[in-house]
Amino acid sequence: MEPVTMRRSSPFGLPSYVWHPDFDRPGAVKEFAAVDAEDDISYSEKYMPDEVTRDHTRRMHFAAHRLASCRGLADRVRWEKVYFALRDRIILGNRKLIYRAVRRRMAMSNRTDDLIGDCHIVMIQAVAAYNPWLGIRFSTYAYTCLVRALSRLAQRHASDKLSHSLSLDTLSEGEPGRRFDIEPASSGTLRIDEYLRAEHPLLSEREKLIIARRFCLRDTEAMPTLEKVGHELGLSKERVRQVQASALTKLRKALVHMAPKPA
Repeated sequence: MEPVTMRRSSPFGLPSYVWHPDFDRPGAVKEFAAVDAEDDISYSEKYMPDEVTRDHTRRMHFAAHRLASCRGLADRVRWEKVYFALRDRIILGNRKLIYRAVRRRMAMSNRTDDLIGDCHIVMIQAVAAYNPWLGIRFSTYAYTCLVRALSRLAQRHASDKLSHSLSLDTLSEGEPGRRFDIEPASSGTLRIDEYLRAEHPLLSEREKLIIARRFCLRDTEAMPTLEKVGHELGLSKERVRQVQASALTKLRKALVHMAPKPA
């Protein structure tokens, strides 16, 4: 039966680690002695096998355990160097997990570099938290952490897009409260008027026309009523309201789910 492990916090901002009973046995230093902590490029171009990752992580946690308990400055510098060298080697050997996870977010491909940078931070946290004695594959654990983090980032990015777009709260189902002036969209900023372009497939031509007329997105006239727009288009007031409601529903869903722009 595998001895119980536990997570321990270290003082003074040192790395937390997973403690194992073998760490306190005689000969533990020899058993968990890290391979040369200098830069290792053996896994710089290929994937690190799970058993190697697991072994590196055990040694990394042991280094953190010794770092937390050492007294002298020389020992502290030594074990800190070993800890970070092993951690970085694990990240380097498993970085393909990051690229695989990011590829799942093709709708955010214009932010690929940012996502990869964010995912490296998530990977650092995953390596530090991974318990190699539980029998869980590191690739499974880390990939799950990455996908969940990307999902949270996607939601945050969607909120940012909404905050820089014409507020959907102001696009009421009935009469708009005020007229809106559309400013040119900045690079990387999604705005509602982009969905009103002739080539965009989200809305029908009638929906685009009604939204543009009702909210004065394309001219300087006073906001027309449902009845006036209906008269111009040969539609009833109720039919204009229905088309407007349908278009606003599509716009809300598109912005929330970050629908990709047409090529």
